[in-house]
Parts: sequence; C-alpha cells; structure tokens
Amino acid sequence: MLVAIGTSNPTKIEAVRSAFRKIWPKAKFVSIEAKSGISEQPNSDEEAIKGALNRAKKAIKKANADFGVGLEGTTIETKHGMFLCGWVVIIDREGKIGLGCTSKIQLPEKIANKVRLGEELGPVMDKLSGKKDVKKKQGAVGILTKGHVTRKDAFEQALLVALSKFICSEYYN
Repeated sequence: MLVAIGTSNPTKIEAVRSAFRKIWPKAKFVSIEAKSGISEQPNSDEEAIKGALNRAKKAIKKANADFGVGLEGTTIETKHGMFLCGWVVIIDREGKIGLGCTSKIQLPEKIANKVRLGEELGPVMDKLSGKKDVKKKQGAVGILTKGHVTRKDAFEQALLVALSKFICSEYYN
C-alpha cells in the first residue's frame, strides 16, 4: 500500500505515518509538495477542507498511490473567540473520501488579534515563543498546552477518525 501525503511538513508526515501504520503496519509513504489552492491562513472549516482535499487529490494523482492525504490547519472565529483546528482529507483510488478534524483550542486574544490583522499563525507563534518553525514541530497547540498535546498528536487523531470510512466501511454504505 502506498500513501501519498500532500505536504513536506515533517510533523504532518509523521502524523500520517503513525496513524496509517496502526492499521496497516507495512504501508509505504511518499511526500508530495501539493499546493492547497487556498489562502496561507485559512479562516473557516470549509476553506480548510477545500485545501486539504486539493492536496489529497494532487498527491494521490502524482504518486499513483492507493491513498492521498491532505492536512490543513485553520482558525475559526466564534462568539467565544478564535479557535484553531486542523482538517484531514483522505481519498482512495475509487474517489471515496474520509474527513477528520482535530480538537479545537481557543487562541489567546493577543494571538487571535494578530491573525485577525492578516498575520499567519505560524510566524506569530515563532515570534511569541522565541522558537523557529513551530508549525513544523509542536505547533501552536503544543506551545499552548505546554507539550501535553502536540500538532502531531492532534493530526494523528484526526487521521484515525478520517480512516473510519475505510476501516468500517460497512457502516458508511
């Protein structure tokens, strides 16, 4: 089984590997740099799903893989403040699509305000934390939970949820 991952982000790649290997231990993986076709800082579930779907479709096609995977983080404005989450789209050769979402974490207002003003969350977190490439490592969720939930952890859970459509297909038909 070949799984094409539509990103070069090492944290997202490791989340995909970890999730798929829980179900298919012998799965092989290839990383494909796939453009999302959406804004650098998505701000809705729909935009993030669209970006993840675009990445998954491009990856599966380019690698001629069994599965294509796209992952996309987003911020979402609510009456309770701005939240951060990530979406996963998994597509197979027949075009069946599985969706999964990470848990949502409320962003502190000083961070949310910068995003509202048009800044991308990754560089904002780099500046505030004094760390480099936070989005390629623990992510904002890792910083804000002091490492108790990392970006890899969050995406891995979303991937396992998205895989439900493929591993328990009898319930989805």
